[in-house]
Amino acid sequence: MTVRRVLGDRAATTCLGGVLVSGFGDSAMMLVAGIWVKTLTGSDSLAAAVTFCVWGPTLVGPVLGTVADRVRRRSLLIWTNAALAALLPVLLAVRTGRDVWLLFAVFTLIGAASVLTDAAEAGIVTAAIPPDLRGDFNGLRMTVNEAMKLLAPLAGAGLFLRFGGGSVAVLDAATFVLAALAFAALRVREQPPAPAAGGWREQTAEGIRHLRSDRLLLRLVAGGAVAMFLSGVSSAAIYAMTDSGLHRPPAFVAVLYAVQGSGSIVAGVVSGAVMRRLPECVFAATGLMLFTAGAAVRAVPSLPVCIVGTLAIGVGLPWVIVAAFTTVQQRTGPELVGRVAAAAGTVVFAPTAVAAAVGAGMVAAVDFRVQLVSVGVAGWLAAWFLLLRRPRTGLAEAEDVPAPDPDPVPGPRPVSGSGPGSGPETDPETDPGPGSVPAAGPVPGA
Repeated sequence: MTVRRVLGDRAATTCLGGVLVSGFGDSAMMLVAGIWVKTLTGSDSLAAAVTFCVWGPTLVGPVLGTVADRVRRRSLLIWTNAALAALLPVLLAVRTGRDVWLLFAVFTLIGAASVLTDAAEAGIVTAAIPPDLRGDFNGLRMTVNEAMKLLAPLAGAGLFLRFGGGSVAVLDAATFVLAALAFAALRVREQPPAPAAGGWREQTAEGIRHLRSDRLLLRLVAGGAVAMFLSGVSSAAIYAMTDSGLHRPPAFVAVLYAVQGSGSIVAGVVSGAVMRRLPECVFAATGLMLFTAGAAVRAVPSLPVCIVGTLAIGVGLPWVIVAAFTTVQQRTGPELVGRVAAAAGTVVFAPTAVAAAVGAGMVAAVDFRVQLVSVGVAGWLAAWFLLLRRPRTGLAEAEDVPAPDPDPVPGPRPVSGSGPGSGPETDPETDPGPGSVPAAGPVPGA
């Protein structure tokens, strides 16, 4: 079983361990940051601004991706995690509402670091994981992230209530230390960074040009952007759906997020196996249809139907993101993969902020059922586009699509684990969101 091959590789499991511990700390800190700001200021808008601080740096993703392509990726991952561990204790100085600017500054830096490390991780994956295992690895990373989103908020809320926000900052700092140690333990033979050709603008544009020139890759990344936009629109309706549709208190939203997270855990485990059986566009379209159908059926005022729809969202949405970012790794050379991954992350995740505003406006203007059904219709139209416009095959495709990723290191690929199933060393890249995915980093609730 291919998943066992991934888990049987020492480097892969070490890397997943780093993702697990840092994901735990980040999930706990993200929940607490909003509560912390709300507690200190009483302002809902300032509490919401913390999320913007984390997502904002995706807008300069291509530039940060260029940084990742100009240095050794493993060293960058070690030192970035170490720097974040040193930075977070600064939040112990936050005492009153006048100190919340420190929270905003720190979380903006965390957001930028997440984009940077996602780009570096994409390069590590292409250097260490065989192409046939990358879908499984990215899916398992999604599983780990979603599992942490189920467990960490409870730990973070408990620490906040008992000891205050500073204690959660210390916990997050400790997880960054463990992540730095995990990357330090990885053994991967990287190509030296290619000599810089031209200035920063030219290098950044090179990654964007590669993304635009590969029609399959561009189509999948566009599909991911549509999925994240529709996720934001759907998420905006969740409180109205819970209240007017299910007649449940607002706290019931936490149950729905837990159900969605459970679906995402399953999606991550099986995504690699499904990707090997379906063309990339079909896999992404299947996920898009499953996700948006799940959103649409939540318009039905029935708890069992809503639970089924929420599970469908949890399974379908990660598939779209995994398809996009695994294809980035498969179809991009090692010298460009950081820039292309970061550019793809900007395209996929930047619509989230716009979607939040559109969704909030729709909640005020139309019935939530119209909003959810609209997501379903739009999602199926987008999936039809993915299926209709398949890339050309054979010679025609070879003329305009970059060659598959070559082995970045001459000679045999270094293997950290043992046995025929061990893939060399690794780290993923799909997390939707900083710290995603983009890899799939965390996928917002829909």
